[in-house]
Amino acid sequence: MKAIIFAGGEGKRLWPLSRTNSPKQFEQIIGNKSTIQMAVDRLTPEFHPKDIYISTVKKYKQVLITQLPQIPQQNFILEPEKKDVGPAVGLVIGILYKKFKDEPVVILWCDHLVKKPDIFKKIILTAGDLVSKDKNKLIFIGQKPRFASQNLGWIEFGDKIKTINGIDFFSLKSFKYRPDAAEANLFFKNKQYSWNLGYFVSTISFIYEQFMRFSPQIMVKVNKIANADMADFDNVLNQEYQQMPEISFDNAILEQLDPKNIYVVNEDIGWSDIGAWDSLKDALQKHQLENITQGSVLLSESRDNLVYNYDAKKTIVGLDLSEMVVINTKDVLLITKKSSSSKLKKLVNNLSKGDNQHLV
Repeated sequence: MKAIIFAGGEGKRLWPLSRTNSPKQFEQIIGNKSTIQMAVDRLTPEFHPKDIYISTVKKYKQVLITQLPQIPQQNFILEPEKKDVGPAVGLVIGILYKKFKDEPVVILWCDHLVKKPDIFKKIILTAGDLVSKDKNKLIFIGQKPRFASQNLGWIEFGDKIKTINGIDFFSLKSFKYRPDAAEANLFFKNKQYSWNLGYFVSTISFIYEQFMRFSPQIMVKVNKIANADMADFDNVLNQEYQQMPEISFDNAILEQLDPKNIYVVNEDIGWSDIGAWDSLKDALQKHQLENITQGSVLLSESRDNLVYNYDAKKTIVGLDLSEMVVINTKDVLLITKKSSSSKLKKLVNNLSKGDNQHLV
């Protein structure tokens, strides 16, 4: 079985730690490891490093070599430029199809926290066995919702189809991306909805065939790349990838699939999105009023704050702070209300257009 971890995000919601030249997936957000290192670690030892592939942009190759020395460099699938997720998935699947078309594969994203890796891997391996026997299936791995999130996608699942190794597999009914507050509350109370993590298991051949059927404009380019001679591979990759359409994987493939080919797993794997400062605090806290800190930080009479200090020569001292995010890097000090974290992406976009674009 193969695992593909996608690590191409820009991480603007984790600015100023996450920057264009060193985005969030390569920074130490939890402890002393980056999220890409954590994503690889939680697959081992069940997955050998030779069976783990990393998809990201070419300019991050040296970071991958430094942070993931155990992964063979030929397993780094490097986009010459950033496109949407549709072309990125198509490229990896097209390259792997030549050698491993009948093997099961799990698609993962690196900017998450999974607190229950054992059940997570049990689901992956069980789903892998299932699709090995039924190669026309795609299995979504969902997280049992902990609250009525408006920032995540949701999956509505139907009847239980089968149980294998204690894992229940359900039929698919519908998808909903980022519902409003009323819808999110209904989904949470319904108990037939799962958070959509973007994780799924299928066979390489099934995903490849869906690309050929629903996004042939991508696969024409991908096949030229995959079939290029080694000596000319980079030139063909640069030329063909530049002409790829920008389209999300959901629009390109997932929304087109026949529901009868899809199963849903709804389990508690301890999953959290850590792609924004407020969601990072939610993931790490034991209770809401807890302060979450990293680096040299002293807080007094303060509650419900996240304070990260990446400057070893300075101590951050806070008094009477409440519901704040404070991030100190070598050249930027961010101070904001926790509730304003969602505005960071717009702020960073504005910075990139002005005199302060060096900070992005």
